[in-house]
Amino acid sequence: MRNINSLLDEYGDSHLDRRNKVIHWICVPLIVWTVVALLWSVPFPFDLGSGIVPLNWAVIALLLVQVYYFRLSRRLGLGLMLYNLAMLWLTAMIEQVSPWPLWLLAAIVFVVAWIGQFVGHVFEGKRPSFFKDLQFLLIGPAWLMSFVYKKAGLRY
Repeated sequence: MRNINSLLDEYGDSHLDRRNKVIHWICVPLIVWTVVALLWSVPFPFDLGSGIVPLNWAVIALLLVQVYYFRLSRRLGLGLMLYNLAMLWLTAMIEQVSPWPLWLLAAIVFVVAWIGQFVGHVFEGKRPSFFKDLQFLLIGPAWLMSFVYKKAGLRY
């Protein structure tokens, strides 16, 4: 497995344009939320009752993603864990208050956010990193979190 610094550096090489960075700060969190919401919407075969966080496909997927993040960096993994928990909470809240089905809202936002991502890469003049390696789909949130860590004076 490649180390976190080389992954973040390589991802950063195709995200140098200021406009592309701004678009990524908006669209990457939206895409993460939409994937969580879409997975949340898929019926789960077991009803284990209600808890703090219900067991569903989104929770299972984020647990697996979290293992990947912790293997890359325990410190950065902690920040991403808080972020992923916030995504689960946000999904549960939106599902409760949205007049539309969660899956429909998430699908619309997903398409719009990906259009934004590709517009950002037009500004950048470079193809998205995940065309080279699919793991960069998971590095986008880590790349943003690394900036949060730097701003807070934390090492990752």
